[in-house]
Amino acid sequence: MSETTTEETPARIAGLLLAAGGGRRLGGRPKALLEHRGRPLVEHAAGVLRAAGCERVHVVLGAAAQAVRERAALPGCVLVDNPDWERGMGSSLRAGLGSLAGTEADAVLVSLVDQPGIGAAAMGRVAAAYRSRMSLAAAAYDGRRGHPVLLGADRWAAVAASASGDRGARAYLREHEPAITLVECGDLAEPYDIDTPEDLRRLA
Repeated sequence: MSETTTEETPARIAGLLLAAGGGRRLGGRPKALLEHRGRPLVEHAAGVLRAAGCERVHVVLGAAAQAVRERAALPGCVLVDNPDWERGMGSSLRAGLGSLAGTEADAVLVSLVDQPGIGAAAMGRVAAAYRSRMSLAAAAYDGRRGHPVLLGADRWAAVAASASGDRGARAYLREHEPAITLVECGDLAEPYDIDTPEDLRRLA
């Protein structure tokens, strides 16, 4: 990334893509395999993180993980299996952060596979909020907090410990709200989710 931890050392910001969902409200169609621009949605989402400058991208898989491995082209990505994916996003966040432990990453940019309206420009803007390994930042849309979220490496253990159910990092972020740098991205992206059959019209 272009931001730096010191004047000499570039910050190492990894990407973490949560792509384990089973698409319950989509009739059990795994979100990672939904077609977008002729390819699986997970490919698009991983590519966005790379385009934003994340050299290391970890992708958490769950529902239909083997099919995702077979159908999606994810070169250079670290694929992380979450056997507990049915317990919700919290388990995927824990698995993803656990897979990053021991790497040299200073922070991680967390994104969701079902938000194709958030592109590399918004991801890069949030990544640019990095200041230290205690950094905590999130995209905002008309002032309302959303994704992606930037977590400094020194916060990962506490975030993982608080993650449960479908809340992901929500409890931790609420508890540490004064420390969050909100980065307005409403001019660059649309934070809609692909959750229902009606939402599928948003996929090209």
